[in-house]
Amino acid sequence: MNERQRDYFRRKLIAWKDEILREASETILTLQSENDNHPDIADRASSETDRSIELRARDRQRKLISKIDSALGRINDGSYGYCEETGEPISLRRLDARPIATLTIEAQERHERREKIYRDD
Repeated sequence: MNERQRDYFRRKLIAWKDEILREASETILTLQSENDNHPDIADRASSETDRSIELRARDRQRKLISKIDSALGRINDGSYGYCEETGEPISLRRLDARPIATLTIEAQERHERREKIYRDD
């Protein structure tokens, strides 16, 4: 991977992280501004369910930020774009679609098959 490609992925990852952080800030503001005092129990339950779903989504995104930071670290140390399992280069198409990828498609498929086998037992 050349410097121009690393710079492209660095910018892409930083933009993705910034978007997640912006959305998280908006969620916090929305949750703080909502002062739901629903007299109807069904409305209250619906509101609580919506909040729960939103908070779970934000938790997943918090974990995603950790993966983005890890990918940025790999860009800095020169290991970005190489499969953690095989050491082979990860295709640019895969990295463009999933910039936090740490495995080639083939290694990811093997990993998922093993996971399914052990999960089915």
